[in-house]
Amino acid sequence: MRWLLLLTLLAFSLSAKDLKIYFIDVEGGQATLIVTPKGESMLVDTGWPGNNSRDAERIATQAKKAGIKQIDWLLITHYHTDHVGGITTLMDKMKIVRLISHGPNTETGKNAEQLSRQYAEAKEKLQELIVKSGDRIPLKDVEIEVITARGNVLNKAAAIATGAADNPLCGAATRKDDDPTENARSIGFLLKFGQFRMLDLADLTWNKEMEVACPLNKVGKVDLYLTNHHGLWASNNPALVHALGAKAIVMNNGDKKGGDAPAIDSMRAAPGLQHFWQLHYSIKAGKDHNADDPYIANLTSPGGFHFELTAKADGKFTIVNQRNKFTKSY
Repeated sequence: MRWLLLLTLLAFSLSAKDLKIYFIDVEGGQATLIVTPKGESMLVDTGWPGNNSRDAERIATQAKKAGIKQIDWLLITHYHTDHVGGITTLMDKMKIVRLISHGPNTETGKNAEQLSRQYAEAKEKLQELIVKSGDRIPLKDVEIEVITARGNVLNKAAAIATGAADNPLCGAATRKDDDPTENARSIGFLLKFGQFRMLDLADLTWNKEMEVACPLNKVGKVDLYLTNHHGLWASNNPALVHALGAKAIVMNNGDKKGGDAPAIDSMRAAPGLQHFWQLHYSIKAGKDHNADDPYIANLTSPGGFHFELTAKADGKFTIVNQRNKFTKSY
């Protein structure tokens, strides 16, 4: 019995040195839970409202499995329903300590006003941190630098300190129509844990991605890239994605949301990429464009399976598909 206790304590001490990231399935929204080696947590977005509290329940269940009793930081990347809509329900499910935003909603209209009211009600009960590009989110054990916020992008001087480099892909890059929505105002960040680097730019769209990538790739190389905008071709500009050199890409799509075939094909062709992971099989992309089944968390809907990433300070990381326990190490 004593040896069993010692082994348990040893296993805990070893795992406590690792960074954990859970890509929770919220059917084409975002809910990414980050847990530091010391147990501090940051949740990126809350998924959708409604559906019998489906997304809030999935987040709370995963938080409990991860061994945390509260969300220390809730980062709302932008004011769209699939990212902030679940905030009220989630607050009914578990304790949230602090909010992070880019400031007030920049959109108007009935839906935007409803989301703004929900966020304002949450803000009355919690502490709020408003961030801008170049700021750092003060989690312990990890460095989280804000790359984009409210339409502004990290400046050149700060980017050079981050690991920026000239981007030869910019010569062939083309622009699309400017995006006036909250997507282009998304908070995007670069997470660093020792040698491990992950990029999450939320729903940033094509032309703003070019500002991140051209003429200087302002984030440098990363190990993991969470696809922008759920894998839509309005985002995931090759000038950015192909410059990142990511070993793994995770797409937070739904079966009928995100996952455009041109975007998938472009991302899967990115230099240095070893594996492309999808939270859902994309119906519109079809079998010729989706990843192989082991790399897809949910083959049908409703889903609920997630990916679990474990990163070590030396840069090594592992991704586990919770549907089938399929595992790859990098």
